[in-house]
Amino acid sequence: MPRFLCSCSQELEKLGLGDSVDLHVYEIPVEYKTVQRLIPALWEKHSPQLVVHVGVSGMATTVTLEKCGHNKGYKGLDNCRFCPGSQCCVEDGPESIDSIIDMDAVCKRVTTLGLDVSVTISQDAGRYLCDFAYYTSLYQSHGRSAFVHVPPLGKPYNADQLGRALRAIIEEMLDVLEQSEGKLNCCHKH
Repeated sequence: MPRFLCSCSQELEKLGLGDSVDLHVYEIPVEYKTVQRLIPALWEKHSPQLVVHVGVSGMATTVTLEKCGHNKGYKGLDNCRFCPGSQCCVEDGPESIDSIIDMDAVCKRVTTLGLDVSVTISQDAGRYLCDFAYYTSLYQSHGRSAFVHVPPLGKPYNADQLGRALRAIIEEMLDVLEQSEGKLNCCHKH
């Protein structure tokens, strides 16, 4: 049974991901220190196959799959009026970390499903708490994380549309991950 964490909407929790997926939903506060403490603790507690973070972006007009997280450039104050003095996630960490999930493949596959939601790709989650959480999770998991930005409710999608889109995206991510792991296992067997 695949293990899976998602910091996302209640709509996805209502829809679920089927009996074969152990779904855990957490809301992560918009606080740098909480992210630095909570994300490693969740990885340790659950040892998931994949973590998918979902964040609302007021600038988004599509559901956006983020390819990578960035370590530096965090200057905005969080909800506690705090900003890391170093302006980075992990001291001496790589500049950016890519997800091991092939977001281009996920985007193409979800687009062919004919959902009434537009899905796009991005390489910049914004150097605020979304990007900070994503990088922290990618660093903790050696790339076994994903981040999806969604537009605010009603601009243009309703909760049901976003929930169904997130479910389809996550199902495709898990499928892409399992296929890539299968290829790796196949190549290493003698």
